[in-house]
Amino acid sequence: MITRTKFDPKEIESKWQTKWEADHIYHASDDSAKPDFYHLVMFPYPSGDLHMGHWYNYSPFDAYGRFKRMQGYNVMQPIGFDAFGLPAENAAIKRGIQARTWTLANIENMRKQLRAMGAQWDWQREVITCLPDYYKWTQWLFLQFYNKGLAYRTKAPANWCPGCNTTLANEQVLADGTCERCGSVVERREIDQWLLKISSYAERLLDFSEVIDWPEKTITMQRNWIGRSEGAEIRFTANIGDKQEEIPVFTTRPDTIYGVTFFVLAPEHPWVDKITTPEQRAEVTAYVDQARRMTEIERMSSDKDKSGVFTGAYVTNPVSGEKIPVWIADYVLMSYGSGAIMGVPAHDQRDFEFARKFGIPIREVICAEEDEASDTATWSEAKEALGRMVNSGPFDGTPGDESKARVIQFIKEKGIGQSTINYRLRDWLISRQRYWGCPIPIVYCADHGTVPVPEDQLPVRLPENVQFKATGESPLRYEPEFLNTTCPICGGPATREADTMDTFIDSSWYYLRYADPHNSEEAWSQEKMQKWLPVDQYVGGVEHAILHLLYSRFFVKALHDMGHLNFDEPFQRLFHQGMVLGSDGQKMSKSRGNVEAPDRYVDKYGADTVRCYMMFIGPFEAGGLFRADNLEGIWRFLNRVWSLIGDTWTNKPDTAETAESKAIERLRHKTIKRVTEDLNHFRFNTALAALMEFNNALIKQQRDNVAHSSAYRAALETLLQLLAPFAPHLTEELWHQTGHTKSIHTSEWPVHIEELTRDEAFTLVVQINGKVRERIEVSADISEEEVRTLALNNERVQSFIGQASIQKFIYIPGRLINIVVR
Repeated sequence: MITRTKFDPKEIESKWQTKWEADHIYHASDDSAKPDFYHLVMFPYPSGDLHMGHWYNYSPFDAYGRFKRMQGYNVMQPIGFDAFGLPAENAAIKRGIQARTWTLANIENMRKQLRAMGAQWDWQREVITCLPDYYKWTQWLFLQFYNKGLAYRTKAPANWCPGCNTTLANEQVLADGTCERCGSVVERREIDQWLLKISSYAERLLDFSEVIDWPEKTITMQRNWIGRSEGAEIRFTANIGDKQEEIPVFTTRPDTIYGVTFFVLAPEHPWVDKITTPEQRAEVTAYVDQARRMTEIERMSSDKDKSGVFTGAYVTNPVSGEKIPVWIADYVLMSYGSGAIMGVPAHDQRDFEFARKFGIPIREVICAEEDEASDTATWSEAKEALGRMVNSGPFDGTPGDESKARVIQFIKEKGIGQSTINYRLRDWLISRQRYWGCPIPIVYCADHGTVPVPEDQLPVRLPENVQFKATGESPLRYEPEFLNTTCPICGGPATREADTMDTFIDSSWYYLRYADPHNSEEAWSQEKMQKWLPVDQYVGGVEHAILHLLYSRFFVKALHDMGHLNFDEPFQRLFHQGMVLGSDGQKMSKSRGNVEAPDRYVDKYGADTVRCYMMFIGPFEAGGLFRADNLEGIWRFLNRVWSLIGDTWTNKPDTAETAESKAIERLRHKTIKRVTEDLNHFRFNTALAALMEFNNALIKQQRDNVAHSSAYRAALETLLQLLAPFAPHLTEELWHQTGHTKSIHTSEWPVHIEELTRDEAFTLVVQINGKVRERIEVSADISEEEVRTLALNNERVQSFIGQASIQKFIYIPGRLINIVVR
């Protein structure tokens, strides 16, 4: 027996957290002979406090990492902070302090909370993106992209958030046209900005053959965002001044070329000024100004009433030779294709609605194979399906499965177009007109123009004490010591780029830095990169499917092409956790008043109870309700484990093997199998349920002749080991109190014997015509013939069969038989 007081989480948790850190038990060695396993969770933003969402995400994640460590892997499970960004800057402005001061204070507080969680964080690998030893290498990466032509500066329309006073990438604008951060309506402005050529990797980003296990939903979301379309580029022509110019149009339906009855330019298209006639100029100018005040989301809405203005000009259809009127309309975007479309109202619903509103002819050129052409005046909607070509000159009668290819072949031969592929994905706008971000390492010289900062002059340091303007403008524009510099080429006066980088740049490569976080000479060494990367298991929210995850894939593919990496995908396996909800079933938020702070429950019940509860409330991928009262159930379970070990542990098993001890041994192997399989598939709630059943069974067998057996002692040790990933503090304490000298978290994960997971006997259910009539205990290895004999010789079964004739004898091994009689 073990003499002890009651279970006291505060005492044992602080004790073991201190020892684990002092012993560096969770530091992943770069020299280990064990197989490496890079286990990563999306790093937190230092908002000031961990919330229940962090606990819901990190607790199961940590349990899986501990499980892999006990299976014999050299697990690297690092943590850090995504520390640049608008929230810190806005908080600093509001409180009249510096963003760095605010951020680092929050990090210090969150470190304490993360340590109190009892997770196996490798603190020796911590990265903080707002510190110079990290953002030096963010700047270095920017220069690699710049040198390869993948980073460029241009004046172009940008999403502008008036609330945040900065530009946004398309991915940061919500479906309703508002800013994802502050909710302001996003505007369109033309400004100088830096972009990364992610569009040049569109085709590569559609290929997921190098990942091992990603959610299909996430793959689909990325593919839809990239938006690959196969079609043709057809070059229309127009007379501008005294010369003829071409304008290309992308279409996925070249087979409808004879149905073009109007031509539409995006309001921002450079041709608008060239071709608009004097009579139409005032109306066109007013329309262009109106469109520029709208977001792309608003312009593309299917519910929006179609609007447009005739320019007074015409283009020539290069296939039919027909003169086509040119309009401008806000449903056409410069960011898709060439910013121009051919209007085919009979076979495109948007074009159909536009043509009906403005009285433009609608010409049917595609017809169902078995139908004849009809009067379009009777149509209520466009006919968008493929079909036989009609009213199409030399192509009349071409069937739908040949039509696109024939038209493309024709335009190729005539030199007026070609087959092509278009993508919805646009280049990534990374300029931010804010202070708290990584400075872009570029200077501007009157003589040499845009000049990259030499690598040996990195980092370009962010000034720490700045004065914010009431307008919210970046203070970097008004910091002469930062702004004014010298040209790296000629030494003459120059100015620095005052924009900072989108913080998604920082998180697009942080997982690479964890492999070599203290390297002052390189972003990472080739040796450590090859040892640790790519990430074996990544855990994080599905809300990052298009932003962080897509950007990270682009970074890795580009760096691979540059020769910096030897792999093509950053994350081999990906798992998305669900969301923990308030007790009202709604997402936790201050406005709803349903936010629960985890610290109060950790103080009351201990970290192990909160960890286990967060894993027990539902499937990890589905989320669940947080109900504070239900913590009591987990608390009682852990106390029962504590009491069981204290009451029954003996270092000298002294009883012979019995039927009861054999049953305990079989249950032990069954539980090992269940928990192992559940952990392998991230089923933490059912794994805990199995451990609760195991614990209850051991409590029921606390009789001396069982509890003093070697099988029972092995069962107790196995219970602690299987529970260790879930409740690391309690199990470590009990492991040492039972005489073990090394950490339970470095012990070997139990392995089941398959033969011992099968029952020696089972209850055979006997049905007659589908109704249960008898239950018989039989041996697990009984044959079908023996089952038949046993059942038919059973007196109760015989009484139900009587004089009836047996028609069928159905046997389901290990479960039941059904005797069909008539």
